[in-house]
Amino acid sequence: MLKLNVNIDHVATLRQARRTDEPDPAWAATQAELAGADGITFHLREDRRHINDRDAEVLKQVVATKLNMEMSTDAGIVKIAMRLKPDQVTLVPERRQELTTEGGLDVVRNAKRLKPLVKRFKGVGVATSAFIEPAETQIRAAAECGFDAVELWTGGYAHAKTPRARTNALDTLIEGVDRAHDFGLDVHAGHGLTYRNVAPVAWIPGITDFNIGHSIIARSVLVGIREAVQEMRRLLETASHHHMAIVEADDLLPDR
Repeated sequence: MLKLNVNIDHVATLRQARRTDEPDPAWAATQAELAGADGITFHLREDRRHINDRDAEVLKQVVATKLNMEMSTDAGIVKIAMRLKPDQVTLVPERRQELTTEGGLDVVRNAKRLKPLVKRFKGVGVATSAFIEPAETQIRAAAECGFDAVELWTGGYAHAKTPRARTNALDTLIEGVDRAHDFGLDVHAGHGLTYRNVAPVAWIPGITDFNIGHSIIARSVLVGIREAVQEMRRLLETASHHHMAIVEADDLLPDR
């Protein structure tokens, strides 16, 4: 079954709009887990625009499923992550002026810095993932740095304006998944995925985890977070059944 990791950053965004103490992202994380989420993702940004240090500490204490911490390579953030020891860290690019993470981490250019960092996290039992664009050069570099997984940036598909552009972006993702498997990497996916566009990506064989936040939190304002998570889970379950049907059909084919 495909796994859904719910990013709860924008629960904290709503809280910070009034600089008060609610809604608490830890409450949202618990509700998401009760609704069937396989994991919780959060991004502790250097500017603390949404998730703050207290949130990170509480999430570490209360999340019962997989806890995935998105982070830059800033020394202060690395120190916090080394202390928290989430189940996984996902290294992402970070620019203060951006509204959300734009594009993937340039592992090729930063390999000398990333390789020892990955080794440090592995030394304390934390799995590592690189949030990258689905380019073979970046995938190869991630493998050479020792990452356990790559999270392929799906923004190229999510932001495509025409059917041809979407098809091309999906083809690029399919090739990226294949290359990542060639290098022995697990494959996750995320960025810009919504209830309306997630299915074609979920149908790609070989992706195990989806990190989805804004669309789920936006829907939860209207229907509640449990219902919002369950709706996304159902979409991924449908895609999982699609994968199983393909495998079963292949098994029925005579040997060539």
